[in-house]
Amino acid sequence: MFVVPNPLCLLAALLVAGIASANEPIQLYMPDAPPLTMHHYEGGHGMVGDVVLTALARIGKLTHIVAEPWPRSQIRVAKGKDMLIIPLSRTPEREHIYTWIAPIMELERAFFSLGEPVSNFAQARQRYRRIGVGMGTAQVGILQREGFSDEQIVQLKLGENPAHLLSLGRIDAWFTGVPEALYIWEGSTYRKQNLRRSPALASTALYLGCSKDCDAQLVEQLRTAISELEQDGVSLLLRQAYLPLQPDP
Repeated sequence: MFVVPNPLCLLAALLVAGIASANEPIQLYMPDAPPLTMHHYEGGHGMVGDVVLTALARIGKLTHIVAEPWPRSQIRVAKGKDMLIIPLSRTPEREHIYTWIAPIMELERAFFSLGEPVSNFAQARQRYRRIGVGMGTAQVGILQREGFSDEQIVQLKLGENPAHLLSLGRIDAWFTGVPEALYIWEGSTYRKQNLRRSPALASTALYLGCSKDCDAQLVEQLRTAISELEQDGVSLLLRQAYLPLQPDP
């Protein structure tokens, strides 16, 4: 069961759709990664998407959402000019190839499985032969830095359903952000199965990023708008609207 999206989510989408601007639309690259970013949802564009689109609306910017495979989006934005991208984890590998505008939220990551949960990375390395992670996500780098082999890391393309693969036993565990796993599992046909989760074993801030070559005025305007949304409590309301009920560990 999901919490009904707050009307502010829809308001955010309507604000962006109604902006009139003499400038060219700003390109915002984002994957369809519920509940963080969403392309086709009547209530809004996700926990990170709604915050960023509302900030863009506040500064009077018309936005064009670009949907491309996540690895390609990252390369295109990094090499482009004045292109925005969400939700981007600030990792060591990415630090010097983007302009980091502002953090939107902290994302905790955990292992999800149908068996007894692990309590740390060492147990996961020993127990799991195949771990599903999103292709091009920060989860891949986290597992690599924690000593997992390439054979253990199964990179899933956009559209591959990790809940389905887990249910069929094609992966032993799923390493992902906690909101994403709970959202997808709750909306799947497998939700009657007992999904188990480890403690949060990694956490990174999800940022609004821009191309390395990014207009300084745009960066400052967006930083200010995002800070104001956070201080006013609007960001929290937008994020909370997408959180499902959380099961026991």
